[in-house]
Amino acid sequence: MNPTVLVVMGVSGSGKSTLGRLLAQRLGWDFQEGDDLHPAANIAKMPAGIPLTDADRWPWLDRVAAWIRERLEAGQSGVVACSALKRSYRDVLRGKGVRFVYLHGERDAIAARLAARRGHYMPAALLDSQFAALEPPQPDEGAITVNIAASPETEADAVLADLRS
Repeated sequence: MNPTVLVVMGVSGSGKSTLGRLLAQRLGWDFQEGDDLHPAANIAKMPAGIPLTDADRWPWLDRVAAWIRERLEAGQSGVVACSALKRSYRDVLRGKGVRFVYLHGERDAIAARLAARRGHYMPAALLDSQFAALEPPQPDEGAITVNIAASPETEADAVLADLRS
């Protein structure tokens, strides 16, 4: 298989980090938590309940894109968790060897996950802003769509089956 980077995407609380780590572990690839690449100014806004703007997201997306490029240029595969909510954001990340894995779920189910989550700077109050910004991948983007109603193991099985086909 040629070097590949999977971008596990979706709104906050959809399970990007959980699935991303699981996929990386199963595939033996590097994993990058996209949240760790946010500039400090972004991290300060979110716990204060201030939604990020496009202007806030561009420097972060540039950092995620750089991580992707570094892997692919080194001939390595990897997995990154990154919301990539809009097509224009995905266009920054897109390239040869990049596949998007879209975690799709109902708002109420994701809200329940966020309410139970501890130790993360993204508050549940910002979920509506995430859904407002979300532009689900279109068929021409070739994303693997996974319903989050399944267990992370079942989600990973579905992604791996799609990659093998």
